[in-house]
Amino acid sequence: MATKRVLIIDDEADVRAVVRGCLEDIAGWGVVTAESGKEGLVKVITESPDAIMLDIMMPGMDGLAFLSALRNYAKEADLPVVLLTAKINLTASDELTNLNVKGVITKPFDPFQLVEQFAHLLGWEV
Repeated sequence: MATKRVLIIDDEADVRAVVRGCLEDIAGWGVVTAESGKEGLVKVITESPDAIMLDIMMPGMDGLAFLSALRNYAKEADLPVVLLTAKINLTASDELTNLNVKGVITKPFDPFQLVEQFAHLLGWEV
């Protein structure tokens, strides 16, 4: 079975590094990172990830703007997205349902449980 490939989009370098380490070291998945929504859109096209872990609060193009742009791009419109955010009030948002978000992991997160939470939301095996 091919290794899963995950795109992490978060403006905080420390968060990207911790999440990358968890996904690579614990799950053995390939990881690509982006520090902005704009960079993330480019990497969706150039890197062909299997799923995205997305921060909502970012300067410039925030996570919701990224999701809207992603869902309007026909080729990648169904790419699964899990939010990694401190914005807890998003967990029951109708907007997230409309944008086909698979789930939300709240910050701060437990690095030892991150892979299991992410895999569970996507229906992946670890």
